[in-house]
Amino acid sequence: MYYVYIVQCRDESLYTGITTDTKRRVHEHNTSKKAAQYTKSRRPVTLVFAKKCSTRSVAQKYEYRIKNLTREEKMILIAKKRISAV
Repeated sequence: MYYVYIVQCRDESLYTGITTDTKRRVHEHNTSKKAAQYTKSRRPVTLVFAKKCSTRSVAQKYEYRIKNLTREEKMILIAKKRISAV
């Protein structure tokens, strides 16, 4: 299983990614050298959205769609879905 997730950074910006383990990945974003360059300087981050996907390919396509949304559209998605599974 793969997850597409969105974390909110300290500066209120949003970061979208994919992972097989959201808890581990958020921990990495907050503490590890494995964190994305973007989130390293914006710690701490908080998980605000996660969606389960059946394959990596499906997750990558969904991640791409989210990354092309405006901030306002992402905030609506977060408000509607929060943490969900498909």
